[in-house]
Amino acid sequence: MEQLEFIEKIGWVFEDTPWVAEKAFSSKPFASLKNLYQTMVNKVEEADEKAQLALINAHPDLGSRIKMTESSVKEQKGAGLDSLTEEEFASFSLLNKQYLEKFGFPFILAVKGHTKETIYQAMEQRVDHQKEQEFQTALLEIYKIVGFRLEELVKEK
Repeated sequence: MEQLEFIEKIGWVFEDTPWVAEKAFSSKPFASLKNLYQTMVNKVEEADEKAQLALINAHPDLGSRIKMTESSVKEQKGAGLDSLTEEEFASFSLLNKQYLEKFGFPFILAVKGHTKETIYQAMEQRVDHQKEQEFQTALLEIYKIVGFRLEELVKEK
C-alpha cells in the first residue's frame, strides 16, 4: 500500500488529522492492529504541544449541532447526543462554552458506552480540573476513540 492510500484509509481515525497516519507510515509493516495503534499514539506523543493542541481542537463539541465528521456523528448518536431536548442542548452548550473558555480546547470523551447523562456528569467533573491534567486527559480520550475506530474499521473489512 502506498502512502497516500494508507493516509486515505487510516488517516481519518484521528479526527481531521491525517499527519498522524503520514508519520506512522514509515514504520510499516505493522505486525498487528495493536502495533499500528501504538505506533500512531507514539507519533502523537512525540509531536510538539502545538500539534497535539491542533489534534484536540479538531474534535467537535459533544452535543453540538455543528457539522461533524461521519465518525463523530455516529459516535455521538450512539450515546444519545443526537436527541437532546432543548433544555439538555442548552445545558451542554453552556458547559461546553465554560470548558472551552477555561482550557482553550473542546471537551473530549470517548463516548462509546456512555449515555448523555454520564457524558454530562463527566463534563461537570472535569471542568474543575487543571489545564495540564485536562490536556493529557483529552489526549488519552482521543487514543480511546482511535482504538474504537480502528476496531470498527477491521470489523467492516
